[in-house]
Amino acid sequence: MAPRKPSLTLGIEEEYLLVDPRTGELVTEQPPGLMPACKEKLGEHVTHELLLAQIEVGTEICAEVAEARADLARLRRTVAELAADFGLAIAATSTHPLASWRTQKSVDLERYRILTRDLQALARRLVVCGMHVHAGIEDDDLRIDLMNQVAYFLPHLLALSASSPFWEGQDTGLKAFRPTIFGDLPRSGMPETFESYREWQRLLEFMAECGVCDDPSKIWWDVRPSAKQPTLEMRICDICTRFEDAITIAALYQSILAMLFRLRANNQRWRQYRPILLNENKWRAQRWGVEGELADFGQRKMVPFADLVEELVTLLSDEARELGCLAEVRAVRDIVARGTSADHQLRIYREARAAGAEDVEARRAVALWLVEATLEGVPE
Repeated sequence: MAPRKPSLTLGIEEEYLLVDPRTGELVTEQPPGLMPACKEKLGEHVTHELLLAQIEVGTEICAEVAEARADLARLRRTVAELAADFGLAIAATSTHPLASWRTQKSVDLERYRILTRDLQALARRLVVCGMHVHAGIEDDDLRIDLMNQVAYFLPHLLALSASSPFWEGQDTGLKAFRPTIFGDLPRSGMPETFESYREWQRLLEFMAECGVCDDPSKIWWDVRPSAKQPTLEMRICDICTRFEDAITIAALYQSILAMLFRLRANNQRWRQYRPILLNENKWRAQRWGVEGELADFGQRKMVPFADLVEELVTLLSDEARELGCLAEVRAVRDIVARGTSADHQLRIYREARAAGAEDVEARRAVALWLVEATLEGVPE
């Protein structure tokens, strides 16, 4: 029996860093009244993350991209306004250009105490933020089938979101260093493939019986079936400093899944490739972002990322039009043309250095730009 068409409802999660708006420095303490104030305004849509310097938001379940845009704008702006009441600002970036993980403190909650105990320095190093996008896929087997296929496109989404060129005060030479830090965790990286939802369930049962992992939310793959709701959760992306870039990526993810379902309905499917090949493209997305090339495995050659984006826009146009997000999908060209947050951070840093600024002052200029750009273009 053919699966019913998925709703592809959207939910977007973003993680922000809390910084001093005057210096750009990452905070080490969270004002005790900040989270209660956020909870009063936003309820369950705001929460702690692992570190006191982080705060996380999650939208409502949204029927379409326009609804997700409005709700995410409300969340990003409200958290920023409440942080300002406590003398702080938020920065939408996956790493901080000035911070060291050694000075950061964990939130004193049971889940985070257990994580830090189990993962030790791997947890303490997680001064990284990301964006996750949930898409509603109600049929269990279809959710697994689309997870297998969508993995091909994850490096493309990572390249478009890159915002982590700095780590421990150093220019890493990568556009997205966050996946390297996060990828040291167990049960992280590209997902495995499964024949069915039951096979996925058997893996979870086996891991629990062995004592390896009894909590599916601790499988930190780049895309995974949600442990709490019938969604496929895309987790590979850095958080986008520019608000509209986040919306573009959510629209792309939704449209890719719709395209893959259309293929499935026509008894076709996207070809699956070995993990070593997908990981090669993931690495290239980390290293060069939108300025580089990815391998087109069908053509067996390297293709400039800009050309791949044009192909993707053409491929997804019918689905995007039907979903009401064609303008957002086409906006992917804008990201390629002007660069990602990582590209802009590096330009600011290099221009400041060329103008005679000391290294730390150049990185401070980056941090202050991140604060400003986090709210730039966010609808009221």
